[in-house]
Amino acid sequence: MAKKEITFEEICRDITARKFQPVYVLMGEEPFFIDQITDLLLKSVLEESERDFNQIILYGADTDAISIINAARRFPMMSEYQLIVVREAQLVRDIELLSSYVKNPLSSTILVINYKYKTLDRRRALAAATDKNGILYESKKIPDYKMPSFIAQMLSDFLGNDLNRLNKELDKLAIILAEKASKRITPELIEQNIGISKEYNNFELIKALAMKDILKANRIAQYFEKNPKSNPIQMTLPVLFNYFSNLLICYYSKDRSESGLMTALGLRGTYQVKD
Repeated sequence: MAKKEITFEEICRDITARKFQPVYVLMGEEPFFIDQITDLLLKSVLEESERDFNQIILYGADTDAISIINAARRFPMMSEYQLIVVREAQLVRDIELLSSYVKNPLSSTILVINYKYKTLDRRRALAAATDKNGILYESKKIPDYKMPSFIAQMLSDFLGNDLNRLNKELDKLAIILAEKASKRITPELIEQNIGISKEYNNFELIKALAMKDILKANRIAQYFEKNPKSNPIQMTLPVLFNYFSNLLICYYSKDRSESGLMTALGLRGTYQVKD
């Protein structure tokens, strides 16, 4: 029996939480989601110092199933994992032979298969074995009627509610579209030319933690790491300490009513208690 189909967000959330699967077969007509998941794995699985010996990038036109299996059966060197990414795997002619490995994969190898613009036959051995022992993800094209809301959500995630910045970035996209003689804003265009430029702050981090949004919390942490001058850890630690201290007070409070928690925490506003 096939597993319930996993979503893009669930895959990213697990990767960010370091809940890796031994095999990822990322297939389908929409390359954007395949690239996003692969990039997240490349950033998350190995530390930079581990990559020379434990990260292998293969290309479908230059490899075959036996070579991929031999690489996957190696053990990592001074690392918990080795990461193997097969790009353009749709060009591997004997790809079905990988099923012999996927039926019994090494837990120390993370094998990522980028099978773009096509899908594996789910009735055959490779898809069935991946569905049982790893992640079989089909990246589907977003229907035209859903594209405007998807684009809007991406812009909101990347830029927040700063209308001045949003206007500047839209002007930039308009210039790029004119240069490309194109009339459509695509996810790839946003990801390549805008990226994650939202000015995250400590309050958004706390909100993400409170909502158990692991993906967003880690995204904010990574943003802080890349921008230490504007987001010094000396400012973040006291905010985190205060939040979790208050959380413990709430947990052990005998009166957990709204007024009781306000009194225990010394707060005046009910909105603070909800947080």
